[in-house]
Amino acid sequence: MEHGKKPELLIPAASLEVLRTAVIFGADAVYIGGEAFGLRAKAKNFTMEEMAEGISFAHAHGVKVYVTANILAHNGDLEGAGDYFRELRDMKPQACDALIISDPGLFDIAREVWPQVEIHISTQANNTNYRTYLFWWRQGAKRVVSARELSLEEIRVIREHIPEEMEIESFVQGSMCISYSGRCLLSNYFTGRDANQGSCTHPCRWKYAVVEETRPGEYLPVYENERGTYIFNSKDLCMIDHIPELTQAGIDSFKIEGRMKTALYVATVARTYRRAIDDYFESPEKYHASLDWYRQEISKCTHRHFSTGFYFGKPTEESQIYDSSTYVNEYTYLGMMEETAQAGSLPWNNSYPLTRFEQRNKFSVGEALEIMKPDGQNVEAVVEALYSEDGQWMESCPHARQRLWVRFSQPAQPYDLLRRKTEGQKKESEASV
Repeated sequence: MEHGKKPELLIPAASLEVLRTAVIFGADAVYIGGEAFGLRAKAKNFTMEEMAEGISFAHAHGVKVYVTANILAHNGDLEGAGDYFRELRDMKPQACDALIISDPGLFDIAREVWPQVEIHISTQANNTNYRTYLFWWRQGAKRVVSARELSLEEIRVIREHIPEEMEIESFVQGSMCISYSGRCLLSNYFTGRDANQGSCTHPCRWKYAVVEETRPGEYLPVYENERGTYIFNSKDLCMIDHIPELTQAGIDSFKIEGRMKTALYVATVARTYRRAIDDYFESPEKYHASLDWYRQEISKCTHRHFSTGFYFGKPTEESQIYDSSTYVNEYTYLGMMEETAQAGSLPWNNSYPLTRFEQRNKFSVGEALEIMKPDGQNVEAVVEALYSEDGQWMESCPHARQRLWVRFSQPAQPYDLLRRKTEGQKKESEASV
């Protein structure tokens, strides 16, 4: 059966800048975390004031915002939960659109404090069968996030057994966890930082050796077919080639992992999946004809090697990365355009239009960079001039988070992103020409 409903594209955001990027580059909904009760304690996260500003921005662009409160709560976490949910409920000028919760205790508190709020059940709750979905539906949940360990066939069966108006959300892109739906104790054991309380240190990405009990101090390297020692290091999930199968399985929301990722990552992934989804629903032929473009674009975000996770069967040894824990990183993020100024609109500039933005990494006059536009265009532009906020000429911008005025050889608009291909990738591209 083909499920004809166009899926929601759900994008993560670690900060206001990233939220705005997600909204402008194609998200239907954004999920964020506050400063408590979320599973990304190391992310910057949002203060209540930032959350209110982000929700207002998203709603002004027709985009929903979901707030995570998906820790596995201990007794000490319960006391403040009611106050937290009340504060979210009473947020002005607008509250969020849904809460993402995994713990039944927090679910119960949220229902008491804010009975009208839509609740989504996090993947952290290990949602692997249709009876679990039906259980949460009877409690009042609107949506359940499928465990990442499910195949597409299992999701199809769940879809057939739950009410049509109940929603299935599934991950389609991002990091995969070596433990079952994120329930891991390695971080807690090694560092005292609990993954289930939002403080994972990702020890699955570390390099390991074996120690024989009677020979302490002698470290024996672990080899897997002579490919290395990163035995817990999973490949990233990428389903850009499989939009039809995901849609036909009955998934209502395509979720991107990465609530600690940069604006460049979010822009790249959001823009690519937005176009792929829209192309498929306009014409399957158009989608299939554009697969090379999707693949090229998605590879430009920071990632490990890609796999399809559990969707087409259980992963094999080929789903692990044995030789390295490093990311593939083709581009460096330089900043987002904030506003443009026409010639004569600034007291010290009468000659040409300028673009203002806050830079994230150094670049110099004369460099050829790439302007990444929300509509899918990538425009090469030379930096023709750089000025400080008060109009002082600059040769480069070596200090992070400087606010600058830039003259490009090509026009730039607010919310365009600026990026630079890394040196290794430049040489590789030049050699292939």
